[in-house]
Amino acid sequence: MAEKSKALRGIPAVEQIVQRLSQTSLPRPAIVAVVRREIASLRNEKQIPDPDAILARVQQAISDLRSARIQPVINGTGVLIHTNLGRAPLGDVVTETLTTIAANYNNLEFDLSGGERGGRAAYLEHNLALLCGAEAATVVNNCAAALVLILRHFAKPPRDEVVISRGELIQIGGGFRIPEILEASGARLREIGTTNKTSLADYAKAIRRETALVLKVHRSNFFMSGFVDSPATEEIAALARKHRVPFVEDLGSGAIVATEKIAPIEHEPTPAEALKRGVDLVCFSGDKLFGGPQAGIIAGKQQHIAKLKREPFFRALRCDKLILSAVQTTVDVYLAGEDSLLLQMIQTPIETLRARAEKIIAESKGSPLRIAIGQGKSQLGGGTLPRSTIPSVTLDITPDGPVADFAARLRSASPPIIGYISAGKYKLDLRTVFAGQDAQIIQALRN
Repeated sequence: MAEKSKALRGIPAVEQIVQRLSQTSLPRPAIVAVVRREIASLRNEKQIPDPDAILARVQQAISDLRSARIQPVINGTGVLIHTNLGRAPLGDVVTETLTTIAANYNNLEFDLSGGERGGRAAYLEHNLALLCGAEAATVVNNCAAALVLILRHFAKPPRDEVVISRGELIQIGGGFRIPEILEASGARLREIGTTNKTSLADYAKAIRRETALVLKVHRSNFFMSGFVDSPATEEIAALARKHRVPFVEDLGSGAIVATEKIAPIEHEPTPAEALKRGVDLVCFSGDKLFGGPQAGIIAGKQQHIAKLKREPFFRALRCDKLILSAVQTTVDVYLAGEDSLLLQMIQTPIETLRARAEKIIAESKGSPLRIAIGQGKSQLGGGTLPRSTIPSVTLDITPDGPVADFAARLRSASPPIIGYISAGKYKLDLRTVFAGQDAQIIQALRN
């Protein structure tokens, strides 16, 4: 006990440690909090380390805290819509808009024509409806919120049943499951069919007085093949109209253009296609194939959109000025006949990527690393087009030491570089690396 008391007295004071760490880029209160937490933890240990070990431990804790800050990274994974890395990147025109709006007051809820208070997002909603081929459209903070809002409005006792095929009770990222989202909204599930086969007769049999709506969920993050079958959207829409029940489809991935025309990938249904086939409302994500910020977009019949916007819960889900302006600019890019940054990355020719790889290798001479050009297969990611890959070019790096240690060193670079390990090599897929980041990769490899 006496030995531990002596060791405890040897623990440096908080101020001493903070002074030795004064060169860190974190706010002083954050550093102090980490130091106090680590010292408090040391006091409960059986053996107290020496002062240098204590300092190293605190430095590591601060490094872990610093790395948790949201910051730019270089995405060399080949996954274009990487959920862990912020999903779709925004192009220059969108980021310029964000900078301008963030730095100034704006007419978020002000009518410049009449000089009085106005509604928010009128311009965006007009153009968004036009882009989706819909009567009306609106925006909330993500696609799950869009679905919850729709369900809360339509599924109210005694009409609170939602008819859905068992094959569409999917799980999306982060462990969120469609059945749990439905139940959280207060709706009751009316599961029909089997996992692999659902018929129109199953829908017809399930619709009754308690039915609030028919829900179709696009299988955007997986596919089924073999002995599978489901009725056409047009058939479900006709049945729903006959019974005067709203028909809603969660498209999830948010493709606006014909995906098969921009790359050798499969077709992804668009909002315009779904609405043309008779769906009353569609919802989808803004930060996936749409190529914008995180948002949940709802499009469809005017009467339904108007009622959703009058729901008290709508206010809890609405977007702020930055998200609305980013979505607004992304929509305008499409309406101008241009491609989002994400679509541009998908369409980058393989020859362009190979030329960049050759230049990076040439300018990295002198590095102890062995670097070669490899073949890659980029993925869309983000729960979209699971069967599709896009040919790409990789930098295949063989370090002198363990590959995992090399990957860790690149993650600690500035900016952090994120790649992947395959066949004993560290790989960087250049399809997801911006051309302007090549110089930073060269510098990191030289170091």
